[in-house]
Amino acid sequence: MAARFEELAWRETPIGEISLRRRRDPSLDVDVYEVKLDDEFLMSSLFPVAEIELARLGLAPLTADTLDVVVGGLGLGYTARTALEDPRVRSLLVVEAIEDVIDWHRRDLLPFAAGLAADPRTRFVRADFFAAVAGGAGLDPESPGRRFHAVLLDVDHSPRQVLHPSHAAFYTVEGLRRLAALLHPDGVFALWSNDPPDSAFQRVLTEVFPTSVAHVVRFPNPLQRREAANTVYVARH
Repeated sequence: MAARFEELAWRETPIGEISLRRRRDPSLDVDVYEVKLDDEFLMSSLFPVAEIELARLGLAPLTADTLDVVVGGLGLGYTARTALEDPRVRSLLVVEAIEDVIDWHRRDLLPFAAGLAADPRTRFVRADFFAAVAGGAGLDPESPGRRFHAVLLDVDHSPRQVLHPSHAAFYTVEGLRRLAALLHPDGVFALWSNDPPDSAFQRVLTEVFPTSVAHVVRFPNPLQRREAANTVYVARH
């Protein structure tokens, strides 16, 4: 019988102690995979709906036959794995700051993300997404200035609740203009947020992108026995 609780990976990082753990939830009769940063929960396999919708909503407005996509923040892999389900995606660049998170996927520790690392369209880049955008060279170290059809970002809790103070500058007009410069015309920037739609951040988006929409993604929370919601912002260049 598998253990009720197992810490699969742990590492001290510049932003805190990050760990991946698996536990058996007896009430739901499922294995739950969770990522923690210090004592704070970052993500859980119990609540993947909004991470999945980040990819679906982000790619939906695009009309090109072939797509080059960036996922910022790998986590449990739901966004990246869902992006690969779109047959138009010819390349997926995953920008992740923590090597251990990439290693989780290379070691197939997450059964629901199976095939992500092995897919020939996938390439992992160990880099700070925010520093890469701010630096001016772009997100692909092998091709400085390379443009993409979509950038799907899921790192911070929200534009107001960032994991590190250095991330805050990205969510300004200047920061988003740097990101927009890395998109093809009509390209999409999509962002996951744990908070309700933020009118102040939406105003920032409208200063940079011609169109933007805040989608409220609702899903059941089996632990609290209530409905929960996240926000996915989709802005088009």
